[in-house]
Amino acid sequence: QESKELVGAEADEVMKILDDANVEAKKFLVSDTISENPVVAAWREAYQKFPTKKGARCSMENLLKRVLHEKPVGHIAPSVDITNAISLKHAFPIGCENKDAIDGDIRLGIMKGGEDFLPIGSDKQEPPLEGELAYYDNTGVICRCWNWRESVRTMLTEDVTNAFMIIEQVNNKRHDELEAALDELSAMIQKELGGTVKKFIANKENPEVVIEE
Repeated sequence: QESKELVGAEADEVMKILDDANVEAKKFLVSDTISENPVVAAWREAYQKFPTKKGARCSMENLLKRVLHEKPVGHIAPSVDITNAISLKHAFPIGCENKDAIDGDIRLGIMKGGEDFLPIGSDKQEPPLEGELAYYDNTGVICRCWNWRESVRTMLTEDVTNAFMIIEQVNNKRHDELEAALDELSAMIQKELGGTVKKFIANKENPEVVIEE
């Protein structure tokens, strides 16, 4: 993704996209108990399969919880607003990283425990647990507990022009919805941010993709 700074009407349009997504997300909240909603329950079940820090939840659940409690997800920056909007509208977690800050390959795997990880919003190391599932590269952890909390080292900022974004799903029955979310995110990046997009899908049968040669 290559992005441009948004001003005036363009910025207003992105803000409206997020506002509308906050409303549309209510369709996934059939219960006032967040864990009883099917899109959340699927990720709760997945998180039970590996050790997690107490309170760790799928990033999408945290967004939906704000909607449930009438505290809409607010505006941060155009690139973040767009990904939050797609996450809310389609109920999929989306991760965004500075690709130029990645050291080597991006991998999702089981941690030995103690790997380097400085989370956003903290000034001290918070390494993963032994057996925890996380995204990592040659330097350390990129995102703890699968898609819970991201690293300062690779976080997306407004001056980033080369980004890695990933939409995840754990329910195979939602594959068509995943495709729709991927297409919509790609279209928004191109229209609203003026970026170029390369799309890939990884799964059990095809666990590796080559982003750049």
